[in-house]
Amino acid sequence: MDDDTVMRTHRWAATALTCLALTGIAAAPARAADDAMTDSAFLRAAHQGNMTEIAASRDARKNATTACVKRVAAVLERDHTRLDAATRALSDKLGVDLPVAPTAAQQRDLAGVMAKAGTRAYDTAWLDAQASAHTETLGRIDDRIARGGNAEVTAAAKAARPVVAGHLAMVRDGTCHSGAADAPKRVHAGNGGQAAQQRPADEVPVFVAVPAVALGGALVAGGAFWMASRLRRNDTTRMR
Repeated sequence: MDDDTVMRTHRWAATALTCLALTGIAAAPARAADDAMTDSAFLRAAHQGNMTEIAASRDARKNATTACVKRVAAVLERDHTRLDAATRALSDKLGVDLPVAPTAAQQRDLAGVMAKAGTRAYDTAWLDAQASAHTETLGRIDDRIARGGNAEVTAAAKAARPVVAGHLAMVRDGTCHSGAADAPKRVHAGNGGQAAQQRPADEVPVFVAVPAVALGGALVAGGAFWMASRLRRNDTTRMR
């Protein structure tokens, strides 16, 4: 990339981080130490992971340079949207309050990948990030299946496991394998999942994963990604 393109990319990434910081949620932890991997903590971590995957996958569908990464991103966006609908429905039923944004570390990692948009380095960074995130998620799922206290949470973890394992097979070792995983075309997600399936993935905003009580903060967070995307599109238009 030329110097002007690099400067525009850096400005875009900085804008995304600045907008997130201004919401007051950029450094918000998933929960305090007393929540260390309880059923409630599992649901919160799952929700934050889903939000991150939806945002990352949507960005990859637009900015990856290879068809394989774009196909994998479409599968991940679809599946994590449905999984998160199930997570939100179960959390609401159990009275678990959910975070309004990914963790600070997830936001930093996402911004780092997004800053490489339009280059071969983007695809590599995206695949590496997905491999790491899905390995971590699979570990949390296995822990819940082995040690979960609430039967419904354990059942949700069991239902999510083959989906996440399928995603990991697609990005394992930071290599794209769009046909390697036999990921389900439908994710069983209860009433929440069925509702999510009524909207195509392209129409689901980044902040779809946020509960209604936190909608105000979520709209601002979603707006950060939207604003950054607009900046990128405008810069691209000027270059033509």
